[in-house]
Amino acid sequence: MVTAQIKKLEAAKARLARLQDSIASQLQKELAGLPAAYGFDSVREFAAAVAAASSGKRRGRAAGESRKSAAGKRRKRAVITDATRATVKKLTEAGKTGAQIAKTAGISLPSVQNIKKALGLVKARK
Repeated sequence: MVTAQIKKLEAAKARLARLQDSIASQLQKELAGLPAAYGFDSVREFAAAVAAASSGKRRGRAAGESRKSAAGKRRKRAVITDATRATVKKLTEAGKTGAQIAKTAGISLPSVQNIKKALGLVKARK
């Protein structure tokens, strides 16, 4: 019984190795074709163009904004004002969902829930 499982494991390892080789081969072919796909005559010209594009100012990132904040898309903490609380109260009374309120007010759903709780707009669990 154990020997049969060992044989299955070895067969699975062999299939995995073949799959890894296949993927590596396909990746190599795709990478080799990139310069021609973008209209470059040589890999050297393509690499120089990529280097030049990446050394310039980065698009989509404000000056001084870190890579982590742009990649992680971390939001700034919302400042909850009396106006925000009033908006949440008005939208709750209008029958809007928490997600709709959060989007309209520009705050997170947990912030909406906290405001509703503080204003006594939610029923206590029994």
